[in-house]
Amino acid sequence: MRAAIFHEAGKPLTIGNAPDPEPGENELVLKVSHCGICGSDLHSTEPGLLLLPGGSVMGHEFSGEIAAVGRNTDGWKVGQKVAAMPVITCGICPPCMRGEAYACDKATTIGLGQSSGAYAEYVKVGARDTVLLPGSVSLLEGALIEPLAVGYHAVEMSGLRPGGNVLIVGAGPVGLAVTLFSRFVGARHIIVSERSDGRAKMAARFGATECVDANADVIAQFRKKTGTVPDIIFECVGVPGMISDCMKMAPRGGKVVVAGVCTKPDTILPLMGIMKEITLQFVLAYRKRDFDLIAGWMAADRIDAQAMVTDTVGFADFPQAFEALRTPSHQCKVMLKPDLGV
Repeated sequence: MRAAIFHEAGKPLTIGNAPDPEPGENELVLKVSHCGICGSDLHSTEPGLLLLPGGSVMGHEFSGEIAAVGRNTDGWKVGQKVAAMPVITCGICPPCMRGEAYACDKATTIGLGQSSGAYAEYVKVGARDTVLLPGSVSLLEGALIEPLAVGYHAVEMSGLRPGGNVLIVGAGPVGLAVTLFSRFVGARHIIVSERSDGRAKMAARFGATECVDANADVIAQFRKKTGTVPDIIFECVGVPGMISDCMKMAPRGGKVVVAGVCTKPDTILPLMGIMKEITLQFVLAYRKRDFDLIAGWMAADRIDAQAMVTDTVGFADFPQAFEALRTPSHQCKVMLKPDLGV
């Protein structure tokens, strides 16, 4: 099959041939319809903790149609439209029973260094970790469930309640998902701090009540627009220094939720957190039920995230589109559609 292959840091992906996946017990093979580029994928091609070995195939935000089923996959049929979590779990340990796939000791990640991902024509997934898409949910929407679930989980873990006031730092895909679900919960003021005019406009479409300039005094702007301070600050950028900046902006008794993925060493001043009695909350991924919930909300037209997708490319243009996201301009969520142009 064709796939986008990573070779080494500093070199672009190439389109080449990779082995066709075969489903094992409790596994499915999907014909990939769409797969989004995530910031974690970019981190995985740069020197650091997440650097992948040469020959890896990335891609963990995807949807597709079932092309093959393994043994012990009762209920699954070839041709069904699905989305899957990018992890193959044992399905029987206590974390799996709670739907906490990333806490499974036997879990194998998809597209993140262990099992080949969905920057390819086909991808192998766990039957237990797959969600059937309702008939009215498109495969494009299905590929957005994973990044939306990241934002949903962050909002859920934050403890945000109706009427709360939030500051969201960064309007990339995670920031937009947090914006959407902050509105969904019923936040009163949803202020997004962003440098890009294009992403700021998109944040307004996803539920931001106001956008402020990240290059100016963010809290002064927050106070001017709301007359108050944020109860919760969501850090959705993931660069060194950002957690410290959010702690500086947090009011006494405030909460900072870290959803951005920073792969480099960072420094904070604990005394600042102590003096303000700040709560610092880190969040990871999502639960299986989050995928089910989001698919259901899509089917009921309660959420629409398709505006997040700014570019859809085939294999021919994919390496260039991937590299362009290192210094994005208009792009937000870029999708690979393997059969585009075929």
